[in-house]
Amino acid sequence: MSFDRSKPAPHIWDLDAVVFDMDGVITDTARVHATCWAQVFGEYLEERTARNGEPFEPFSENDYLKYVDGKPRYDGVRSFLESRGIVLPEGTPNDSLDAETVCGIGNRKNAHFLRILQEDGADSYPTTVRLVEALHDRGIATAVITSSRNSEEVLRGAGVRQLFPVKVDGVDSDELGLAGKPMPDIFLEAAKRLGVDPDRAAVVEDALSGIEAGRSGGFALVIGVDRVGQAAELEAKGADLVVSDLGELLPAPSYVDQLPEAMDGVSIPEGQRLAVFLDYDGTLTPIVAHPSQAVLSDATRGHLARLAAECPVAVISGRDRADVESMVGLAGIYYAGSHGFDISRPDGGHEEHGAGFRPALEAAADEIEQRISTIDGSWVERKRYAVAIHFRQAAAEAEALIRTAAEEVAVAHPELRLAGGKKIFELRPDVEWDKGLAVLHLLSVMGLDGEDVTALYIGDDETDEDVFRIFAEGRGIGIVVGTEHRETMADFALEDPDEVTEFLGLLADREGG
Repeated sequence: MSFDRSKPAPHIWDLDAVVFDMDGVITDTARVHATCWAQVFGEYLEERTARNGEPFEPFSENDYLKYVDGKPRYDGVRSFLESRGIVLPEGTPNDSLDAETVCGIGNRKNAHFLRILQEDGADSYPTTVRLVEALHDRGIATAVITSSRNSEEVLRGAGVRQLFPVKVDGVDSDELGLAGKPMPDIFLEAAKRLGVDPDRAAVVEDALSGIEAGRSGGFALVIGVDRVGQAAELEAKGADLVVSDLGELLPAPSYVDQLPEAMDGVSIPEGQRLAVFLDYDGTLTPIVAHPSQAVLSDATRGHLARLAAECPVAVISGRDRADVESMVGLAGIYYAGSHGFDISRPDGGHEEHGAGFRPALEAAADEIEQRISTIDGSWVERKRYAVAIHFRQAAAEAEALIRTAAEEVAVAHPELRLAGGKKIFELRPDVEWDKGLAVLHLLSVMGLDGEDVTALYIGDDETDEDVFRIFAEGRGIGIVVGTEHRETMADFALEDPDEVTEFLGLLADREGG
């Protein structure tokens, strides 16, 4: 079989949706399935040898990949047995585990799988999780498909169910009469539920039958994941791209101290509109012992005012919105507090993205204050949409105690999540919202999400990496402040807030003509 590859396949970041297979792509369960099938088929073939004197040929890895992998359970049984010239009655899904039927053997395998799942749980591939999160950051929808009837247990056991608002599994296939792979039915149903056309979506698969299904379904991009050394076979079946790990699709990080200097390296193309987004602490002002001491210099405020007169400017801070608005003290710019949960616009408009979490945050603040009250140099800052635990002035050995206390309080309040920063832990609402999503939202609100806009973000902390990751996929220019040897997704660097001030002056000069 050959495929027309005269036209280059689109990039995953240019599509509207991605449909992921589950086993072997999202969850590390393909090997468990292969082990269970080998045990069940091995036992059955040995029984036939003892009973009928047939030559014994064990079930091999190649048998699994060729006849079983990715297919509905009973289809896999039937396909493998046919390859050995064995024809059995179909039976019914209610057949006992010792029934010599297609369904009986399939049920036996499922019982083995469920036992292992219950004993050992399921693991997800971290790089797949990171890719899905990055797709969500870009507004690209995701779905999971699987022929398994146990998908809910597997996905929840691996802690990734929430990443996939759309799921089509073996139970759905039975109810809807969907044909199994290599037919494309299950992928097409997922695309339908996502509300996208296949020619605007990608399929990610590790099974040969799944690659065939994605190709015949007319999907724009078919990505093969090769975890067992079958890259050539995946490509032959129609994969546009084969990777050994989905982390290969993520932009590679750099190190802060190895980035080019923003002062000389940043270039805004002629004709492009500029939108500037800025962190506050550590970016516009130096990091200080107490937040109240982070005072904006007159020079920085002056450059910000000049720049805001020429292009949209937003300050996005972990501080409360009212606090950062007071510290900057300029009208005519956007302010986003609590990492984007609380936003005000120059026209007086105001929006909040964390409604309903205030009681949990207050309770968590009370609990963490009690837990760390005896640790010198630590203190709790109550914000509108976060609880900050500061320990910059605490002894180094106290960090582990504070972290443990913060983790235990977070567990006691599942509606909150724990995040970190420079000498700080924070409890925030456990919703899909961060600085990166806030920037995308603001670009849309500003009417600046077109191709004629260059968005620029300057920040110094790990919370700013949420923006840098999005910008690394082509949405803007990321500039990190600092000189540390740590990973970052930023494009350029500035040494300290003084250089940020100088850089803002250059931007204001450019925009002012």
